[in-house]
Amino acid sequence: MTNLNIFSRSIHKLKAMGLQPLLTLYLVLPMVIIYALVTWFGLAFVKQMANEKLRSDLELVGRAIRLPVSEALAKNDLTALQSNLESVFSIGRVYGASVFDKEGKLVTFSGVTEKDLSRSNMAELVVQTGEQQDGYRSVEGRDVYSYFLPITDRHGEVSGLLQITRRASDFERSFDKLARLAWLSWAGLVLVTLGILFLGHHRAIGRYVSQLVSSMRRVAQGDHKHRATESGPREIRELINGLNQMLDSITAAEAEISAHRHQEYLLQEQLKEKEKMAAIGQVARGVAHELGAPLTVIDGRAQRLSRQTDDADSLRQLAAVRGQVKRLTRMVQQLLDFSRHQQVQTEKFDITDLVNQAVENLGYEMLIDSCKIDITSSSAQMLIGDPQRLELALINILRNAVQAAQNAVTIHWHQVAESLLIHIEDDGPGLATPQQSEKLLSPFYTTKNQGEGTGLGLTIAAHIIKDHRGELSLGNRKNGGCRVTVRLPLPEHSEHES
Repeated sequence: MTNLNIFSRSIHKLKAMGLQPLLTLYLVLPMVIIYALVTWFGLAFVKQMANEKLRSDLELVGRAIRLPVSEALAKNDLTALQSNLESVFSIGRVYGASVFDKEGKLVTFSGVTEKDLSRSNMAELVVQTGEQQDGYRSVEGRDVYSYFLPITDRHGEVSGLLQITRRASDFERSFDKLARLAWLSWAGLVLVTLGILFLGHHRAIGRYVSQLVSSMRRVAQGDHKHRATESGPREIRELINGLNQMLDSITAAEAEISAHRHQEYLLQEQLKEKEKMAAIGQVARGVAHELGAPLTVIDGRAQRLSRQTDDADSLRQLAAVRGQVKRLTRMVQQLLDFSRHQQVQTEKFDITDLVNQAVENLGYEMLIDSCKIDITSSSAQMLIGDPQRLELALINILRNAVQAAQNAVTIHWHQVAESLLIHIEDDGPGLATPQQSEKLLSPFYTTKNQGEGTGLGLTIAAHIIKDHRGELSLGNRKNGGCRVTVRLPLPEHSEHES
């Protein structure tokens, strides 16, 4: 169980390694081992071939002098034997040459040699088999390579031994030099392989993988707008393209979720607004009904009293009472208009007639002699809608404009695309802040003094225009004053929508 846990941990560590260490482990290390085995087997083969060469050289030398040595030994001619042995040194690099009888006793020698071979198993084997033998031996404390050839007489009997030796150090030095060169070459080959592998890995795939990892880290840190640059081999480009497509899908999904949340928020706000307006409408309707009848009675009684008296002061007081009742009646009517949700009764009418009628009716309601109303547009333009409700909307807008103006109110209209824009401008102080336009369209918000307005005029106008698929907006003029813009759809567009 412990070994299994160790193996599992080892596998986990391997998975956590980077690409270059894994390449080193699975590719470079096996190649290094293979190079080492090839070098080791190569050196072993070279050593074997060198031994064969050394043996072959000594065999050639031995065979070259064996016949004259055999004849000299048969004649017991030591001078000839000595001369033949010394000739060996002129043929090749020989350490020593010796002639022994078949009992292993030294007959003559040249160079360094052994004194007695009577106890040598190799010499005994040569005498017994009549075949040459060779091997490494120690002569006078030095390692030598000895080659033994049997010396035979005319009858083919072994009469002695010929020993030729060569120092092993000569071969060992050459072999050691060759081995060092081979292992240095192996080390150089390993370094070159590592360099080629790492450089090739970096140029071919490593740098692109690093860029991809860097891009993924940026995305993980919250930079969802970042996109990886498509570069590198086909497989890497496919990975990068897949990553970018995934990020695009995530971004699109987040945008869609955000849009849904925003839409849901707007719907909730609209629902709250409708619920609030419904509650306000119920209160306003109740108040208007409760006030309507008493105000009618008060106005009727004041009118009757004014007919029954000729006193100027009484008539003035009764006129003041009727004026206040009229103002209260107008407020009650606004509350009723605000609380009603009437269906739009559509018919075709001219905008010029609508504006002129609204200005005329406003004159009956309030004194506008001190404020001039200019209608600068006279072009006929047909609209489809409820002219009575639109007239009420224009009267409410004009009432506010006249009350805010210093000298003049201007009305003009023009066509833009499929809509008609009606501008009502005054030369008053204008809006204090851009945010005030939203508040002015809210119910019961007014900038007038207390008792001078209900704050419902623009709200009623906005609701009527919205019922006609239009829009009401407020803003300031460049030269000072306020501008109210009413956008209404033209007949073709209105019919298409309905």
